[in-house]
Amino acid sequence: MNKASVDKSHRTERDYVGEVSIPRDKLYGVNSVRGLDNLTVSTQTVGHYPEFVKAFAHVKWAAALANRDHGVIESKVCDAITRACQDLIDGKFEDSLIVDLMEGSGGTSTNMNFNEVIANRAQEILGTCAGSYEVVHPNDHVNRSQSTNDAYPSAQKIATYEMLAPLVDALAELAATFDRKACEFADILHLGRTCLQDAQPMRLGHVFEGYAALAHRLKAELVAVREKLLTLPLGGTAIGTGFGAPEGYRAAVYRHLSELTGVRYVAPDNSFDAMQNMDTFSRVSAELRTCATALAKVAADLTVLSSGPVGGLGELRLPEAQAGSSIMPGKVNPVLPMAMIQLSFAIVGNDVAVAQAVQYGELEINHFEPVVASRVFDSIHLLTNGIRRFNTKCVAGITADRARNESHVLESMAVATALVPRLGYAKVSKLARQSVAEQRSLVAILAESGILSKDDTLAAIRKASVPAF
Repeated sequence: MNKASVDKSHRTERDYVGEVSIPRDKLYGVNSVRGLDNLTVSTQTVGHYPEFVKAFAHVKWAAALANRDHGVIESKVCDAITRACQDLIDGKFEDSLIVDLMEGSGGTSTNMNFNEVIANRAQEILGTCAGSYEVVHPNDHVNRSQSTNDAYPSAQKIATYEMLAPLVDALAELAATFDRKACEFADILHLGRTCLQDAQPMRLGHVFEGYAALAHRLKAELVAVREKLLTLPLGGTAIGTGFGAPEGYRAAVYRHLSELTGVRYVAPDNSFDAMQNMDTFSRVSAELRTCATALAKVAADLTVLSSGPVGGLGELRLPEAQAGSSIMPGKVNPVLPMAMIQLSFAIVGNDVAVAQAVQYGELEINHFEPVVASRVFDSIHLLTNGIRRFNTKCVAGITADRARNESHVLESMAVATALVPRLGYAKVSKLARQSVAEQRSLVAILAESGILSKDDTLAAIRKASVPAF
């Protein structure tokens, strides 16, 4: 390739480290290239999550409007910046968002990637070539009245707030499915177990009532912690003093941000606290972990209750999703519950990473925000997709083997508990030991001895399986 063709296809940008060559059809600049070259460690760029892109674009858009209001940038520059931000929100120029989501610059490379893309797009809108920065500058205009230290965590909170909405919806849908199953199985006698041993009679519907109540509660807790993300550090600039922003800027930027997003984001009570600490993300991550592990417990229950079909409990039948073995014909595994359990392992690991990153912030800022963003976004993505598949491909199609459920109750020692109020503990205990010794059901012994007919025993069991409260 000759020099002339290189010049036509690339432009040169400079910083105090040296020169870089950038394809002319890309909108990133020299700072983005440095971040790409030095800090690429994962497979995901800052453009991987659309919510993060939109959040950053809204922050820059609101800042441009506030800066225009206070006369620190011209109206034409503001208009070009806002149009460039709209392009990002519309999903354009994702291929210019090249910095690694896990970059280790404390978010500076990410912030500058957005600043450069927006500045270069704004220059194109105003009829100026990308890379010159004569009309719209990444720092002087797009980043005006901001720093990475307040822009990045603000965009991070906004993105997390938006990403949690589909997860809340997925939990609501799962809870509704469990509610329906609880009604469907309401009259099926079921053997309750503690420590994996026969315990007391109950109804299968009660099991699913418990699962439904859990899903409703998990949803409520996520809704509550989501509200904590509405407080942003935006306007604190580098360390919380607001130095570098004009008087009145902070009120203006929140007003514009709320108008743009339709969400009432607010300034913190103390800007230094907001810059120094990321404990809100510890709480968010902890709720994600709790949600994942709680649902993994439910998934494990379904795996046990559907085990078999001959050598296990076989009380539930899960939808047959796919073949379960490459060597054992006809085997079908509980792959959806297994997937829920597996993703909980990943989310627990993500939560540990978040806890470490939150702990190791230093002095006036926490510069480990990128790993927090990466791990929290990943947890939300895993949970949302996992719950939706678990719900639609597994829970919604669960059926019960009524005969097997009731047979396990009638053949178990759980019958004894139901008879104590009528026959007394000592008498029932003696009959129960006879049942074990003779390896016959307690129901049969009661009927043969004339103590209770099978119908009377069933009536006692059904009464015992209904909550007394």
